[in-house]
Amino acid sequence: MKTVIGIDVGTQSTKVVFYDYENKRIAATGSASHDILSRDDGTSEQEASWWISAIQESMSRVPGEIRETAVAVGVSGQQHGFVPLDKDGNVLYRVKLWNDTSTVAECEEITRAFGGEDKLFQQVGNLILPGYTAAKILWLKKHQADLFARMAHVLLPHDYVNFVLTGEYSMEYGDASGTGLLNIRDRSWNAELCGVIDPKLITMLPEPRAPGDGAGTVSGEAAKRFGIPRGIPVSTGGGDNMMAALGTGTVRDGQVSMSLGTSGTLFAFSSKPIIDSAGTIAAFCSSNDGWLPLLCTMNCTVATEQTRKLFDVDVDQLDALVGSVPPGSNGVTVLPFFTGERVPNLPFARASIMGLSSTNTGRENILKASMEAAIYGMRLGLNSLSELGLSARQITLTGGGSKSRVWRQLAADITGVPVRLPNFHDSAALGAALQALWYRDVFENTAGVSSMADYVEEHTGSQETELIEPGKNRDGYQEGYEHYARYIELLTPLYK
Repeated sequence: MKTVIGIDVGTQSTKVVFYDYENKRIAATGSASHDILSRDDGTSEQEASWWISAIQESMSRVPGEIRETAVAVGVSGQQHGFVPLDKDGNVLYRVKLWNDTSTVAECEEITRAFGGEDKLFQQVGNLILPGYTAAKILWLKKHQADLFARMAHVLLPHDYVNFVLTGEYSMEYGDASGTGLLNIRDRSWNAELCGVIDPKLITMLPEPRAPGDGAGTVSGEAAKRFGIPRGIPVSTGGGDNMMAALGTGTVRDGQVSMSLGTSGTLFAFSSKPIIDSAGTIAAFCSSNDGWLPLLCTMNCTVATEQTRKLFDVDVDQLDALVGSVPPGSNGVTVLPFFTGERVPNLPFARASIMGLSSTNTGRENILKASMEAAIYGMRLGLNSLSELGLSARQITLTGGGSKSRVWRQLAADITGVPVRLPNFHDSAALGAALQALWYRDVFENTAGVSSMADYVEEHTGSQETELIEPGKNRDGYQEGYEHYARYIELLTPLYK
């Protein structure tokens, strides 16, 4: 047996997958959780060392004889996190995460100094938003000036894991586009925008790499630390959404995936850059030489986690409890902005339960409304993709929420698009493994290496999975969606 390793460093946990590519099956998996440091000012941080410890723990759960079969490694990581390193590769400060909203002032400062939102769209393709990396860098300069003065390298979470594996500083197009500093059309750093933050910043950013460039090979130190073979190639990897696109087979025009995780994401593959001047859809590059227009909401399964805790309902009870609640949750609407929100851009927003009356105030209605809200947010993105010329024929559903039968049907009913599940649940880790499989052949100069998309489709399209069609409740959810959109419109001035 031969395997390729996919490592996925997420927000709440790290997973490793050993994929037996000859038999198209998962040979082994391991996982470990990590904490988040949060404060009421929007701060959300982790120690980079926690990820490395979690990878070690995850690897230790995989038998040594399976680890020895690995021929390549690929890494997926939560996007946008800022890992500042000194000249010796030491991490200087805690990693500010994608859901850290403490940098609103820095976003406004960068946007103003660069010349405004229109110029950002024209020269970069994205706005400077609190989730992105750019404002986090300026935050460090303003609040930890002594550490910023020592900074020599800027990496993202998956880049840092690549550095620990290989000893090389690298970054690839897909994840780099989520910094807010990359011109997504030609995949190059915008020197003027970098200079707004600091004249030396552009020298601290690795030159973005194409997928075929790889990230290096596993060093002797990393091989010993993680118990994997020394010298095997490490692919460029990518952000978790870019790797999930590979793991779900979202590699051709018209293919769309929706992830119901801590955050909610909706993304589509495109063979050309897609710029949304309304700012709803992020203009990202993919990690297989295309583009990945993407919607990200900051509160998805967060909403159900909070409401489940409120009513002391465990996850196994959820589907049964909400199964009989009609579309629109009897008039109850949840705005699930527990950690602020990215789309709509309301970093200071807070969650609300709207429409309560003396007859509908019940836990089942509030729980169901929190599930509906996550999909309403996704529908907002689907509508925007359609306006940009990308229509979904079907949606591949991933993330923890996809395990729920009710949530799967909600996704089909609210979007009006058939929904399918991927062949393998851990799509980001699998995507990283499949990219590694392709890169192994590139690295070894194997004759006739086909496109990464061909490799992906060979492994993600090998099994048929259930197709969930929109049901008779579609019209009922239309009214619920209109209430959701109207409540956002009315409350936006409060949070601006």
